[in-house]
Amino acid sequence: MIRFEDILDKVETYKPDFDEELLQKAYIFSAREHKGQVRSSGEPYLIHPLNVAYILADMRLDETSIAVGLLHDVLEDTLTTKEKLEELFGEDVADLVDGVTKISRYAYVSKEEQQAETFRKMLLAMVSDLRVVLVKLADRLHNMRTLQFLPEEKRIAVANETMEIYAPIANRLGMGRIKGELEDLSFRHLHPREYEDLKGAVEEKLSVSGDVVDRIRATLNGKLRENEIEGEVTGRVKSMYSIWSKMRRQEIDIGQLYDYLAFRIIANNVKDCYACLGIIHQMWRPVPGRIKDYIAMPKPNFYQSLHTTVVAERGQPFEVQIRTRDMDLIAEQGIAAHWKYKEGRVGASSEDANFLWLRQLVEWQNDIKDPRVFMNSLKIDLYPDEVYTFTPKGDVFAFPRGATPLDFAYRIHTDVGHRCVGARVNGKLVPLRTPLKNGDIVEILTGTTQTPSREWANMVVTSRARHKIRHWLNAEQKNRSIELGRKLIEKEAKKYRVQWRKLIAENALDGVLTEHGFGRLEDLYADIGYGKVSARSIVERFVTDEQKEKGPTDEGVIQAAVRKIFPFTSAATAIKVKGYDDLMTYLAKCCNPLPGERIVGYVTRGKGVAVHSANCPNVKNLMFNPDREIAVEWADQRQSQYFVELELLMEDRQGILARVVSTIANLKTNIRQMETRAGDGKATTDLVLEIADLKHLEKVVRSLAALEGVLRVDRKYNIRQNTA
Repeated sequence: MIRFEDILDKVETYKPDFDEELLQKAYIFSAREHKGQVRSSGEPYLIHPLNVAYILADMRLDETSIAVGLLHDVLEDTLTTKEKLEELFGEDVADLVDGVTKISRYAYVSKEEQQAETFRKMLLAMVSDLRVVLVKLADRLHNMRTLQFLPEEKRIAVANETMEIYAPIANRLGMGRIKGELEDLSFRHLHPREYEDLKGAVEEKLSVSGDVVDRIRATLNGKLRENEIEGEVTGRVKSMYSIWSKMRRQEIDIGQLYDYLAFRIIANNVKDCYACLGIIHQMWRPVPGRIKDYIAMPKPNFYQSLHTTVVAERGQPFEVQIRTRDMDLIAEQGIAAHWKYKEGRVGASSEDANFLWLRQLVEWQNDIKDPRVFMNSLKIDLYPDEVYTFTPKGDVFAFPRGATPLDFAYRIHTDVGHRCVGARVNGKLVPLRTPLKNGDIVEILTGTTQTPSREWANMVVTSRARHKIRHWLNAEQKNRSIELGRKLIEKEAKKYRVQWRKLIAENALDGVLTEHGFGRLEDLYADIGYGKVSARSIVERFVTDEQKEKGPTDEGVIQAAVRKIFPFTSAATAIKVKGYDDLMTYLAKCCNPLPGERIVGYVTRGKGVAVHSANCPNVKNLMFNPDREIAVEWADQRQSQYFVELELLMEDRQGILARVVSTIANLKTNIRQMETRAGDGKATTDLVLEIADLKHLEKVVRSLAALEGVLRVDRKYNIRQNTA
């Protein structure tokens, strides 16, 4: 158990003249405020801030950061105010503690919105002081180390958030050690069976291979001495998550796992790093395509190293990383090693290219209001850039894997992206959806009449490009909806002999706008155009008794026109739209949502409300305009069965398909369609099953995944389906 004295001892090892009084004061205050509070493990709550502070000291951070680690939960979990912290510890500490404090749930409608606003707040705080995110990462790391004490549902939610947000943040900040531990801990809780199986398999291989790590390390040390190169050689087993991810990418099982060892050589200088690479390739055969030079071309998170994978005499492949001591420090600690607090630099300065991505990230995310769009866009931005491309003038742009010439065009300028008609890659014309490769020279062709199309959003992978495309499409769509809404309401007003323009001139609509939460009349028109507000419900508020007695004119013709645009039906369905009784709904074919899972409603043109699973790729890929989203929920009545498509990846062994079919039959589940493809020792089976609800599906997936020889079970979505 960490004691406060352990923290002081750790800080003294790298900063003998530290401000011990500040840390003593923070420790005493934290102990008093958290007195009587306990964690889910039953331990006193103070153990958590002590561990967070120790992790920060292990990063060799300054006293202010460590004091914030001791105090980081007092605003969230006690009655302490920011003003009180500022009075006792100064503005610097108070601002940092506030920066890592979650947004209160009560101010927001949903958990999703609360989460989005918390991360938005953290991003903004990072720009002015990057220590905010270092404390947040230390906080999350200790929470993950003690995650086993939480209920299963909470464990999975926290582990998912860690894998999707916090581990990528650590990676973008170059903090390899923390990133690796966060990934392994998340993997352990998200896939416990796979984690234990993989851990056991690796341990078994190590026991069989004996002293392979020691032998390879001794051989490397001997060759370095022979060539008069000073260097430190270490060997280790790769992290469980990195091994598992590679197995999934290559679609191999544990029995085919060979590349699980990694060695690191710490050399004195860059010249020796390249000399070591040559020596290794003379000793062992390198694997083609696995030699990477991150010294000449550093990663965007300022990681530098030489990587190569070679095959030893007995056929054992292993990876070797070669770098200098300074490079190793940055690779392990990233921003914590790079940032110089002693110089008073705590923010990302405008001239520092290493943090350009952070400033751009905040700028792009600041324009996104919808919480789901914000979170999905943030996840995309946090993944590392791995493809390096060039302009014809030699400027270098880094992109995520899978980026296309359209991403390149929007990186140059928004107008270049909007007017892009084609691209030349290495001098040859290519389709706009062509994935870019390392070293490609890209030239963008533009046209004056070109505008973005909806298909473009499927061609790009960067959130900047997708956001710009969606912004343009939404603006065009909203203008059309405003015009449509204006025409609909003017026709409805004319039918009841209501002088609509006079009402506008007399500001008689102010009450209606306020009631619906609209700031402008155009917002009301837009919602009518989208089909979210009925034109008749607005006009009827201004119809006099005399006008009601006369009745509407041309009602049949107008109603037919309105229904042609927006079908208002209330057919029996398992879905109901919150606050509306006359909107038709249907289950989107791209995801076929099941009762029990979170759903999202989307107003479509001429077909009513499409209901999607919240996990549907069409929703997660940011294809939709948030203005057309509408709240939906499952009704009490349910359809008896829903069709769900699963994809199974299996070993191609005798009898395995029979066991799959038998397992499904034992669960009283009908198979409506089945197709199997085999090759390279693997078999892929597509199944269409009749499923009652989400719990039924989860039971089927768990049972299939538990079968020996089944490598993966995935629910399939049709991401090409367009419901708008």
